[in-house]
Amino acid sequence: MKIKTVRGNWSWRMNKIAFPSVFLLCIFFFLAGFFGSTLFFQYHSQEDEHGLRQIQRPRTTRLLENLTEKETESHLLPAGETGDNFITTIPFQVLSWNPHALYFPNFATAEQCESIIETAKEGLKPSTLVLRVGETDESTTGIRTSSGVFISAFEDKTGVLDVIEEKIARATKIPRTHGEAFNVLRYKVGQKYSSHYDALHPDIYGPQKSQRMASFLLYLSDVPEGGETMFPFENGLNMDGSYYYEKCIGLKVKPRKGDGLLFYSLFPNGTIDPMSLHGSCPVIKGEKWVATKWIRDQVLDDEDTVFMPIPPPPPLER
Repeated sequence: MKIKTVRGNWSWRMNKIAFPSVFLLCIFFFLAGFFGSTLFFQYHSQEDEHGLRQIQRPRTTRLLENLTEKETESHLLPAGETGDNFITTIPFQVLSWNPHALYFPNFATAEQCESIIETAKEGLKPSTLVLRVGETDESTTGIRTSSGVFISAFEDKTGVLDVIEEKIARATKIPRTHGEAFNVLRYKVGQKYSSHYDALHPDIYGPQKSQRMASFLLYLSDVPEGGETMFPFENGLNMDGSYYYEKCIGLKVKPRKGDGLLFYSLFPNGTIDPMSLHGSCPVIKGEKWVATKWIRDQVLDDEDTVFMPIPPPPPLER
């Protein structure tokens, strides 16, 4: 009985020692595999001159957790003369389908944002509006109180706007030839932009050679309080005719330095999306800087280079 007792204790002690060792070994191999795969991915990917992540070799991407490796494997196809021989990854989040609004975190670096601000400072002027028949500057006072300047990518000697414009084209899948010049805006405390549409309605502004189909906002600064981009009609809310255009309600997007916001003003059939109504809430604390890129549904020609500011909402609905 004594011998059996000793042997039982010895077995129990060995199990007690072996279990932690096996557990630690499992953790070690898991971490080694994880970091090894991360390093391997980074080794086979790089960023181009526009700061876009390129994956130049066929890779396996897990799109959904329940898909197999074979189902998620993608191989690059031969590209045309104007195409790319790599896959570009630009992360985004769908904020809303009604209107169609997408959020792009860390779209630009802090250095790029600061460079754009410095470039724009000297040319800032009070923001203006497209006036309709019967309207005057006096009758539209207070609708848009920011300061701004239009800057084309080729005018920016630092090359930063060229980089941003190229990345916007990759993110939107719309060529750069469809984009207007950047409208760099500054909002001080108390300044805002009442709700409006970026698209110019032909019944109000006459026939349009091309239409603003989408807008990309690059936030150049953090705003401690206020300054949100708001969509009061998000998902069909507040559309009963009682909405006041000065209100800051609905879906609100807080400005974050380097982040981007893309939203579409037109439906696929070319008609204006009524839920794309949007505005800029008053800045309560700090200062808001934003670079706006309006994207047209057609290639811009020489006559379209006179970039007109955003129209105000109808007078009766202000």
